Amino acid sequence: MRTEMLIDGEWNAGSGQTFATLNPATGETIAEVAQGGAVEIDAAVEAASRALHSPQWAGMLPAVRAKLLLRLADLIEENAAELAELETTDQGQPLGISGGVAVPNAVEHLRYFAGWATKITGITAPLSVPDVDYRTRREPVGVCGLITPWNFPLMIMVWKLAPALATGNTVVVKPAEQTPLSSLRLAELAQEAGIPDGVVNVVTGGPEAGQALVRHPKVAKISFTGSTSVGREIAAEAGRALKRVSLELGGKAPSVIAADADIDSAVQGNIMGGLLNSGQVCAAYTRFYVDSARHDEFAEKLAAAASAMRLGPGADEGTQMGPLVSAEHLAEVDRYVGAGREEGADLLTGGERAGGDLAGGYFYRPTVFSGVTDDMTIAREEIFGPVLSVLSYDDPEELAERANDTEYGLAAVVWSRDISTANRLARRIRAGSVYINMPPMLDAAAPWGGMKASGLGREMSWAAIEAFTEVKSIWTSLA
Repeated sequence: MRTEMLIDGEWNAGSGQTFATLNPATGETIAEVAQGGAVEIDAAVEAASRALHSPQWAGMLPAVRAKLLLRLADLIEENAAELAELETTDQGQPLGISGGVAVPNAVEHLRYFAGWATKITGITAPLSVPDVDYRTRREPVGVCGLITPWNFPLMIMVWKLAPALATGNTVVVKPAEQTPLSSLRLAELAQEAGIPDGVVNVVTGGPEAGQALVRHPKVAKISFTGSTSVGREIAAEAGRALKRVSLELGGKAPSVIAADADIDSAVQGNIMGGLLNSGQVCAAYTRFYVDSARHDEFAEKLAAAASAMRLGPGADEGTQMGPLVSAEHLAEVDRYVGAGREEGADLLTGGERAGGDLAGGYFYRPTVFSGVTDDMTIAREEIFGPVLSVLSYDDPEELAERANDTEYGLAAVVWSRDISTANRLARRIRAGSVYINMPPMLDAAAPWGGMKASGLGREMSWAAIEAFTEVKSIWTSLA
């Protein structure tokens, strides 16, 4: 297990200071990890800047770059069980999620963007200027700072890393301090794949390291996934420096259950969409708008399904929901549940920390409130935990307005047997992705990102190629 930082191809302990990364299922220390700050960020950015222009990287043929990404994908696949176990131990998610979703998704993204490496083309265009040949080319942005979150550390790092490398950039990765271990292991595999020194650098640490990366004058682009509050600060810093930025931020996804919906299917899909990774998903379905005639039936079935979920350490076979990531986050989730009670929502199940054999970890029972109104805190603020709110509606015409009455716009879902009704509503909801009769899904070929306070730009697909390249115009006189 690597606990040092990777800078310019060397594993570096920095100043010698460390911080503990904890197992959220037990609260025990897994390892002491090197704590980087501004000095280490500067060294990593300088290394990335040198590598950006080196013959080994800048002169590398696109087909060779593609082979490196494919080799890295193969190595992740070969080490899938180890990576899944590391992710589960450090983050808490069940092995079924780390091994069945996160690791395969990382492999998929590397292979997808390896395919793009040889297909990044410019255009030629007829101009109104006589005797001129005009064309464009796409070039790397430069040194990219990749700041990744703690909920899916490995997977989301690859979402950023794969297109950044496919387009010829170099990177400095700053993983979340709560979950650094899988990012360090991925960096080790990148070395094994043959990616040149300095192209991929990883600096572990807290907010100081992230701020130094955002502010460094040689960083051309920041790609950040995390909270909206931090995203706003990054956007402000990047704006002052005229630095390119991509932000995938918070969400408060509405789930609309029409009167004609298959309630049992909607309950099952919403349990998956709302409680995956203990609700620590930015696209989690968390506020449910149910036709008033079906409200009680849906709420009762949702609560029954939530209360039946098996809590436990992610490494245990049969665990359906693991712990929250930290004691601090557990306290924050409990605070929101307290607000729901105080504001008059009806608690149907959950609402407390798990005890008994789970008392040493950060486990919170899946929680369902009914009788929630639009003005309640639990209906408006992102909780990022296993807390689901059921609201009722009488007039379908009010649904789009109520679903849009939020600062967020990352994802939404509509449940209805009437495909025309579902698609009309999907067109009116302001969200980056709208799902119809299904839990949230992701694919490397589908753009991902939010509207409003849920972010700027898109990840995945050709959109990610655009995000990590600049367009240069080349004019040639034919006279």
